[in-house]
Amino acid sequence: MIRRRALLGAAASSLSMGHAIAGPVWPTRPVRIVVPFAAGGSVDVMGRVLAQRLQERSGQPVTVENRSGANGTIGGIAVSQAAPDGHTLLVSASIQTIARLVMRNPGYDPLTDLKPIARTGEGPVLIAINPNRPQTTLAELAEAARARPQDWSFGVGSLGSAGHLGTVEFVRQIGADLTMAPYRGTAPALADLLGGSIGAHMDPMLAMLPPVRAGTLRGLALTAPRRNAAAPEIPTTAEAGFPSVDAHSWWAVWGPARLPDEISARIAEEMRVIISEAGVQARLAGLGIVPLFESGREFDAYIGRDFERAEALLRLARVQPE
Repeated sequence: MIRRRALLGAAASSLSMGHAIAGPVWPTRPVRIVVPFAAGGSVDVMGRVLAQRLQERSGQPVTVENRSGANGTIGGIAVSQAAPDGHTLLVSASIQTIARLVMRNPGYDPLTDLKPIARTGEGPVLIAINPNRPQTTLAELAEAARARPQDWSFGVGSLGSAGHLGTVEFVRQIGADLTMAPYRGTAPALADLLGGSIGAHMDPMLAMLPPVRAGTLRGLALTAPRRNAAAPEIPTTAEAGFPSVDAHSWWAVWGPARLPDEISARIAEEMRVIISEAGVQARLAGLGIVPLFESGREFDAYIGRDFERAEALLRLARVQPE
């Protein structure tokens, strides 16, 4: 997959906190960032990182509003219907663009009813199980799931998420008839995984790594071709013999579809500066996220490629919209 990264270097790093950026005056009043999933998940963390720095830089209050439900569409619809002035934004993940592939009636089309502003990061998915289970490798999990599929339901934080797509590919490869249990976000899925109600779960490292570090979950593999610097001890799916299980999530900022180009560009430039900051990069990298910046036509093209990949995988696995 082609992944383009804009330079995050000298021009951005030379801007100190509070310095104005050329473009229309924005924001002129408090900004609301809608996160369409429950607090505690990867989208929520990304939203709060961006909100904190935007508030500090702009001097305007920036609040994060968690509007979870309906696979992220409740929050997406709210932003699509907001005034197109840049004071209501959506921070979400790759799942936001493919709602119509996994839902019969999402209530809106995120590809046409939202305006992509900036992509701010990407990261692999981590596969984890409850540490009370005896399996210590992905190969052992695959063997156990084939032998007793009834014991290995997989949690799905959100239909169409990177974790869902990774689970679909993994289940397809091992040839087991496993139950996929959908949840309203990462946090409730993790709660059931910790409690033993589900057998395994895949979700971005940002949400999964802390409980793995704490020993309350056992990390088996990262869905990536190479190990991640934030968790170099965790092997990859490629090492475990499942190279095509290469799902990754990405995070971005959207606005209402009718948001004027000049305001969108102004917000994107602010995101570029924030993502370029050493403190923000270090915080995200420590959670397994690769900070990046992409906007404009490059971001639009990336969404198109990602949508086509997800559509092909879901069709191959015969996943029908629910």
